[in-house]
Amino acid sequence: MRILITGGAGFLGSHLTDRFLSEGHEVLVLDNLITGSLDNIAHHFGSPRFQFIKHDVTNYIHVPGPIDAVLHFASPASPKDFPEIPIQILKVNSLGAHNALGLALAKGARFLLASTSEVYGDPLVHPQPESYWGNVNPIGVRGVYDEAKRFAEAITMAYRRYHGLDTRIVRIFNTYGPRMRLDDGRVVPNFVGQALRGEPLTVYGDGSQTRSFCYVDDEVEGFYRLLMSDEPGPINIGNTVENTMLELAERVNRLTANPAGIIFQPLPKDDPKVRRPDITLARERLGWEPTISLEEGLTRTIDWCRKALATASAESA
Repeated sequence: MRILITGGAGFLGSHLTDRFLSEGHEVLVLDNLITGSLDNIAHHFGSPRFQFIKHDVTNYIHVPGPIDAVLHFASPASPKDFPEIPIQILKVNSLGAHNALGLALAKGARFLLASTSEVYGDPLVHPQPESYWGNVNPIGVRGVYDEAKRFAEAITMAYRRYHGLDTRIVRIFNTYGPRMRLDDGRVVPNFVGQALRGEPLTVYGDGSQTRSFCYVDDEVEGFYRLLMSDEPGPINIGNTVENTMLELAERVNRLTANPAGIIFQPLPKDDPKVRRPDITLARERLGWEPTISLEEGLTRTIDWCRKALATASAESA
């Protein structure tokens, strides 16, 4: 297959690129590098089955030749990004989704949308099944991401119903692993970065809020199975093991032997109190469930972050 991945130089997109190339497919990556990095895909430069195109997908997309599948993964996804680049986030999930869908339609390609558990907002139903419509504040700081992804889902379904486009929607839950930005602002790189620098870990609120963390290799396996299936979704892909932020901080400190402890700061506005996927559909229709434990995934992530910090320190010296 000839696969096009928007946002393919980002965290998830680059791991997806690895997976499709390892399966023998051809991959075209479109990325404007606003949050992605060429370092994430540099190991594929020179491969005859790989091509990188620097492009902002909020502008019209033209790609010569056939395309078998379009995967729309372009979007900043960190809470740190929401107040800093809100317009770009709204545009990439509206105009960008529209352009990616238009390309898929023109090429007769299958389309997969990377949606998010953020469409559930601060959920009043727990765990969250795909049938839950969510509890989102449309005018809050997080609304630029939450509502943009909800719109992306709506336009994807409109293309499916109106144009007969073959579509997939995946809702992604709290993925972590190598290649996350060290200044990402999400909790795992925050904690790991602080711990490796010997700083106290910053926990917001009392640390009782929960997340369910899925290692990137498990997540990508779910994406791959969804694209290759006949299941349109939306479908949750995530880990069902729920951890409090305080538990996560204590675990990261233990795994890094960080003696600096934990400090507490006020909870950000609209921060979800709980988050855990119901993955019944993924188990039944894709035969998928996560296999990598949080302990193993964190150990791999810490090792990668330690090397990335050492490289950054050497380059700045």
